[in-house]
Amino acid sequence: MTIRILCVGKLKERYFLEAEAEFLKRLRRFGAVEIVEVPDEKAPETLSAMEQAQVKAREGERLLARIGEGDRVIALAIGGRRYTSEAFAARLQLLRDTGTRSIAFVIGGSLGLSDAVLKRANETLSLSDMTLPHRIARLVLLEQIYRAHKICAGEPYHK
Repeated sequence: MTIRILCVGKLKERYFLEAEAEFLKRLRRFGAVEIVEVPDEKAPETLSAMEQAQVKAREGERLLARIGEGDRVIALAIGGRRYTSEAFAARLQLLRDTGTRSIAFVIGGSLGLSDAVLKRANETLSLSDMTLPHRIARLVLLEQIYRAHKICAGEPYHK
């Protein structure tokens, strides 16, 4: 099963890039995991509701263009389903066992995901009741995918 993480914006900080590279390296032995970045929209702090919707729509179009027809889309969203690590591992295992070939996790930009992306999603996932910056959400998701693979393999996870 191939896993892609579609993200709005690029990681720029060295410490985020190093952490991402470490998890991608650890994940290689379990299968393909790919990060796909799409450009974010320049958005000043003070936007009207209409301008915010336009920014999300443009970012959403870029994300939708990178989603394959056969992808199982899991959008990270406030109000999405929350899992324990064990339940998340079981969910990924179930998707694999029932023939899912490709999962696309989708992480929006600072304003979130467009309605069009949420409509395309097969399910939504919340990593926390707290709001996480999208850069941190990206790392938390990678870590949880790695942890899920370790759980499914019956291996201990200490780091």
